[in-house]
Amino acid sequence: MRSLSPLSRRILKKAGIAAAFFCSAFLFGSVLSHFTCRALRKAAPVFLSAAPETPVSSVSMPILSSAAENWGLSFPEKGKTPVGNATSEELAAYNAWFAASPEENIIYLTFDCGYENGNTPAILDALQKHQAPAAFFVVGNFLSDQPDLVKRMAAEGHIVGNHTWSHPDMSKISTQEAFSEELNRVSALYQETTSQEMVKFYRPPQGKYSTQNLQMAKDLGYQTFFWSLAYVDWYQDQQPTHEEAFKKLTGRIHPGAIVLLHNTSSTNAEILDELLTKWEEMGYSFGSLDQLTSKSA
Repeated sequence: MRSLSPLSRRILKKAGIAAAFFCSAFLFGSVLSHFTCRALRKAAPVFLSAAPETPVSSVSMPILSSAAENWGLSFPEKGKTPVGNATSEELAAYNAWFAASPEENIIYLTFDCGYENGNTPAILDALQKHQAPAAFFVVGNFLSDQPDLVKRMAAEGHIVGNHTWSHPDMSKISTQEAFSEELNRVSALYQETTSQEMVKFYRPPQGKYSTQNLQMAKDLGYQTFFWSLAYVDWYQDQQPTHEEAFKKLTGRIHPGAIVLLHNTSSTNAEILDELLTKWEEMGYSFGSLDQLTSKSA
């Protein structure tokens, strides 16, 4: 085999150095890209549903994921619509809502009713005093145990919506049959109780959902309602003080808010009259969810 000339050896040496440099640069770039992506994922905001009043410091554009999710919010700017797991436009494809138009100073009141502990009559009294419509999302046992309260809700012009029969994690339900049963049992009992058809408004228990579930609800003719303002009011042994409740509910109110409160909260029952007055003094009026949906029809 012929030996290489000195010139050839110098050329090969330089080529080897260049190749090594290129490979090193490529490897460094790959590693940098990997750790940059990891850092960006860690820096992305976390949307909180267990503690919906907790602010998130940074905001990115939400994307409606096909995976199971917990509905949650971040509040980047006071008096403005918060950022949810998905945009209003993304949710609209599934006839779903979390807030209304920010162009009108209208608040949409909703209550989740899991059971009755004596606070709902005071809530209804306050709503009646202010002529404020509301939507009560009820589960099966509330309907069966409190027919008189449900009849009063309907008689006073409130919406009674569907919060499912047994309050399961609906994102884990994979068949249309099982999904339908959770909703149909509630609507059937409501019609039996009130002699009225239940409006097809649905709220996922615990705010847990998937795009598959949203599509199932849409296929059944339902509108799905999340929320744009809520606070931790459901722990019976850790009820917020009046001051804490007013701070959260007046500090984060915004035009077009869909407000979620729980009927089991003694704090809500005690402050609702004053809270509605405060909101009215801030220039807000109260709308009904069916008025909201009819605007988009």
